[in-house]
Amino acid sequence: MQSATQAYARLVPDQIRIRRYQRQPENGPRILFFSGGSALRDTSQILKTYTHNSIHLLTPFDSGGSSATLRDAFCMPAVGDLRNRLVALADGQSATQKAAHQIVELRLPEQGSASDLRQELHDLQHGRHREIRSLPGTFQHLLREFLGYFLAAMPDDFDLHGACIGNLVLAGAYLHYGHRLEPGLHLLARVLEVRGTVTPVTHEALHLAVQLASGERIVGQHLITGKEGGLIDSPVTDCCLSASCSEWEPVSPELSGPIRQQIVEADLICYPPGSFYSSVIANLLVSGVGDAIARADSPKVYVPNLGRDPEQIGLSLSDCVSTLVAYLRRNARPGAPISHWLTHILLDEHHEQYDGTLPLDELSEQGVQVVYGNLSPGGRATVYDSRALCEALLTLSND
Repeated sequence: MQSATQAYARLVPDQIRIRRYQRQPENGPRILFFSGGSALRDTSQILKTYTHNSIHLLTPFDSGGSSATLRDAFCMPAVGDLRNRLVALADGQSATQKAAHQIVELRLPEQGSASDLRQELHDLQHGRHREIRSLPGTFQHLLREFLGYFLAAMPDDFDLHGACIGNLVLAGAYLHYGHRLEPGLHLLARVLEVRGTVTPVTHEALHLAVQLASGERIVGQHLITGKEGGLIDSPVTDCCLSASCSEWEPVSPELSGPIRQQIVEADLICYPPGSFYSSVIANLLVSGVGDAIARADSPKVYVPNLGRDPEQIGLSLSDCVSTLVAYLRRNARPGAPISHWLTHILLDEHHEQYDGTLPLDELSEQGVQVVYGNLSPGGRATVYDSRALCEALLTLSND
């Protein structure tokens, strides 16, 4: 790759390093992602073949679907995206691991009576269900134990239609361990033999909120993403975390010491493709994240979306970069260079029509380099090729 003092460069994957990572993924680099949802699922499945040391900081703010049912019942963070990423990073090679995958991803029927669904869940918890019987004794005992904690606390009117068993297991562990997610995530990661680290950016049960240029305030991630209800029709002017799921009550939780250390020691920090506000920016709202990133001596890479993101209404590519940096440098000293938080913008060389252009000279003066790579072979995709993206990040990493 060309010198980082130039405004842009073409990235050529370092095949020598890449082959080394493939041979010894247990020694692969600590690539850290700020993400949420399912945007990185395919990429994570590829990445685990190169490194077992990736770090995934996820947003636990989902407020729709089955996550809302659990959150309403137990006032807890959302666990669905965490479970999804654990499964994506799981080993999945042996028959045992495949069986564990199936039970963690199993969902109760969308149809049927409440009593039938409750009975099916009891059958799982007591080891009578065909899916749970296929698990080895140790794994089976652990999952059944946490389902038992969930069932003991489940409200009589809890809606089990379409409930994901893995989410219920994590909810049971959360309740058993004094309203803490970490122990349950750690145990489930062991059961699935996860090749990486998955953790929420905060353990507090908070909600995402935005203010629009129209003056409207929206509280609840499911209302912002458009997955339930209509899409937002005005640009976002402010984004915060709210203590309430219905009222605008801004809060700023503190970043924990262990997560701060993971950020500072990462070999590369990535702001990946995904919903701009609900997946990427939401992670940066936790107090201390920007400071930890600034202290990290590693490449900090923004990978913009290729396809249309409904949350980016009114934002050009340059606007996205400016907005990202603005949230990162909150509370930073005036005049600090952008390169404290962003060193590279990684673009697909086939796509010349990102929304707008970038001020290359200005970015270069601030220590930011625009890098082009062959990230969607053929140039027609609206998402990045997962393997190409992984190899680009591996090449840029400090390891």
